[in-house]
Amino acid sequence: MDSLNSLIDGFGTALTPVNLLWAAIGVLLGTAIGVLPGIGPAMAVALLLPVTYGLEPTGAFIMFAGIYYGAMFGGSTTSILLNTPGESAAVVAALEGNPMAKAGRGAQALAAAAVGHFAGGMIGTILLVLLAPTVAELAVDIGAPDYFAIMVLAFVAVTSVLGSSRIRGLASLLIGLTLGLVGLDQMTGQQRLTFGSLQLADGIDVVIVAVGLFAIGEALWVAAHLRRSSGEAIPVGRPWLAKSDVRRTWKSWLRGPVIGFPFGAIPAGGAEIPTFLSYVTEKRLSKHKEEFGKGAIEGVAGPESAASASAAGTLVSMLTLGLPTTAVAAVMLAAFQQYGIQPGPLLFEREPDLVWGLIASLFVGMVLLLALNLPLAPVWAKLLRIPRPYLYAGIMFFAAVGAYAVGGEALDLVILLIIGLIGFGMRRYGLPVLPAVIGVILGPAAEQQLRRALQISDGSVSGLVNTPFSVTVYAVILILVAWPWLRKLIVRSRRNVSA
Repeated sequence: MDSLNSLIDGFGTALTPVNLLWAAIGVLLGTAIGVLPGIGPAMAVALLLPVTYGLEPTGAFIMFAGIYYGAMFGGSTTSILLNTPGESAAVVAALEGNPMAKAGRGAQALAAAAVGHFAGGMIGTILLVLLAPTVAELAVDIGAPDYFAIMVLAFVAVTSVLGSSRIRGLASLLIGLTLGLVGLDQMTGQQRLTFGSLQLADGIDVVIVAVGLFAIGEALWVAAHLRRSSGEAIPVGRPWLAKSDVRRTWKSWLRGPVIGFPFGAIPAGGAEIPTFLSYVTEKRLSKHKEEFGKGAIEGVAGPESAASASAAGTLVSMLTLGLPTTAVAAVMLAAFQQYGIQPGPLLFEREPDLVWGLIASLFVGMVLLLALNLPLAPVWAKLLRIPRPYLYAGIMFFAAVGAYAVGGEALDLVILLIIGLIGFGMRRYGLPVLPAVIGVILGPAAEQQLRRALQISDGSVSGLVNTPFSVTVYAVILILVAWPWLRKLIVRSRRNVSA
């Protein structure tokens, strides 16, 4: 009941005319940028983060929530129309959505994706309302060893499930941890990796790192592989779903959140895994298996619903533990820090108006998203006709303006370009970007919790595993690390038995 009362108060905040305006602007901006080829939610949120700086915190985060969900839907639109996923979670949408578009059913695919996002987001946010306060209450009792164990789990999980190999994921994480070391040691005040520059004493702002790795890195990568012809969008007409389509998709919309929400709430790499699991589930349960690969609408509805619910799940760990499990959550955590607000167990007590206003705005934002994007789908298709040289020139411009707005220092632009070159190199050698962003965000916090735990135990390593919670987390980490070898042994033993 306390959560319900708090949510009602949150709606009182979210439904004021000014905050409704910010939510609508966020949804429009997020969708407009997310719908452009190669730009996913993380890049859209990073690019638009400076836009929120002039607002008071509640309005800024309500607008941010709209940008988040709008960008997610935009990424799916490019995936369906142009077979160009705006983000990794939208890859699955292309498997069935693009064949539907080529068959002249792009309108139905877009509608199935939009309703899927709405259903998944609504169910996921309801679960967020029910679970987040409980998680926050339990998290108050978590100590330094437990927090360090959780962060190690995040590091291991994010390097295990992303990229073509664990070595590449680990290399990306190490890049992020190194960037996170720049600045003054929080405990001793000594300079680290500042090269004698006072401007680097405060460290490298996470927003600059995120914009550099995502926006600049992607723009340089596309420029290096640019072709003179730009992809032609497929006309979509007015989106609508026939009764037969609704009969085939309503169960998929409801199954998606069951798979997506838990994966969003744990450090498992975001929406990529649940969308693939949802696709496999829909394929197995479908009565139209022969259509999969040729344009099965269930293959769009289920994964998109799972992706949206996963986004709500990421907010549970981000708000209650201060633990970003995706790149978007990492950028959102940076936004909280810009306002001097630290997400964690006490956030619900210290900033109840902000938190519940933000959660209520998620419901409002999803209604606005559905209402705006169903009729606007043909407009997004026209945006896709922008020639890529102009498109990425605009991205570079907005990235530079955003980075300069963070601190007003010319050095920030130099750092942005250097990090952008690092992002280009990471794409060149197949290194995933997310572990680097997670490393920058969580690296300093993990170091601080590690040193606190060791100080409490007088330098004894046993101080890191002196609680049941930390022991449980390390057991999970051990299973994650050992699983590939265990799987090989199981397969080998089965082969020997069958032989």
